[in-house]
Amino acid sequence: MNNSLFKAVNISRSYQTPHGSLEILKDLNFSVNKKEVVAICGVSGVGKSTLLHLLGTLDRPDQGSILLEERNLLMLSDKELNKFRCEKLGFVFQFHYLLSEFTALENVILPGLIKGESKDKIEERAKILLSKLNLKERFFHKPKELSFGEQQRVAIARSLINDPKIILADEPTGNLDSQTAREVFSLLYEIVKENHKILIFVTHNEELAKKADKIFFLKEGKLFETNH
Repeated sequence: MNNSLFKAVNISRSYQTPHGSLEILKDLNFSVNKKEVVAICGVSGVGKSTLLHLLGTLDRPDQGSILLEERNLLMLSDKELNKFRCEKLGFVFQFHYLLSEFTALENVILPGLIKGESKDKIEERAKILLSKLNLKERFFHKPKELSFGEQQRVAIARSLINDPKIILADEPTGNLDSQTAREVFSLLYEIVKENHKILIFVTHNEELAKKADKIFFLKEGKLFETNH
């Protein structure tokens, strides 16, 4: 039985430059099974972030399909896509993008409020997530009062608040020192595995990549799976 939950099928993406068309992704295929942690590696500028943005429907390919449970997400309207991203996807980027005037707790509950959940319900879930990420004493601290590692853990909690099926992370520990990177990634990995989610992350960190169930290298517009 096919266990694939999330697929990219025949994806191509190019950009126009002053020197002509630059093809980044070429008829690329990619699938992820339920509960899998997948690393995407490759040299800088090869198109890893472009691919992640396409998987997250933040950008559209020139051709191809993005399927979740065999549903082609690219056939959805903008309103339906916004709802899908809010409910099914969680995003973690290299920079935390926390709102400086809000506390850690307020930053985390925002996606839930946007989704329309009651403040009490979403706040309770946010406190549980922040506590799991070792931030129980930081609920009411603003970003400038947190370390870089704590800020990124708040961003991870925010990505998980709506209980998404899939977490997409673009160099989620890229701004952290090696020890903090290991700690932050281990917490994210543990929560993803405990809650049977998919994690797809882009990284240059070989140590973190080796923790994934699968490692793919992006080269010349296509993905190649490699053995650990």
